[in-house]
Amino acid sequence: MSQDVVADGLNMIKNAKKSGRDSLKIKRISNLLIEILKIMKQKGAIKRYRIDSKEKVLEVFIGNLFECKAIKPRFSVNKEQIEKYRRRYLPAKNIGTIIISTNKGVLTHEEAQEEQIGGSLIAYFY
Repeated sequence: MSQDVVADGLNMIKNAKKSGRDSLKIKRISNLLIEILKIMKQKGAIKRYRIDSKEKVLEVFIGNLFECKAIKPRFSVNKEQIEKYRRRYLPAKNIGTIIISTNKGVLTHEEAQEEQIGGSLIAYFY
C-alpha cells in the first residue's frame, strides 16, 4: 500500500470491477475519497457506498464504470487549462468526468468550468 489513500481506493475499485465483483470494502478512508465517491454516485459510476464507523470500513457497490484512476502528479490547472486535460484523460467529449479540488470544494470539470475556477486535478473516471 502506498501513502495515497485516494489512489489506493480508486485502484481497488478498478480491480474489483475487472475481476467481476460488484462490491468491495476499502479499509483506508479519507474525507477526499468520500467526496470523490459522492461525485461518482451522482454520475452513476457507483451505485452506493456505506461507511461502517464501527469497523472503520467503506463498502462500495460498483455501478456503470469502465475506468477510474487518480491523476499523478496532481497538476494545478487554471480555468483555461481544464479543456486540455479533459482531452488528455477522457476518451470522448461527453464521456467521463475529471474531479478537481478547488477553493470551493471538490468539483467535476464541468462545474469548475461553469464557475470559472481552476484547482488541482485529483482523479478521473468514465
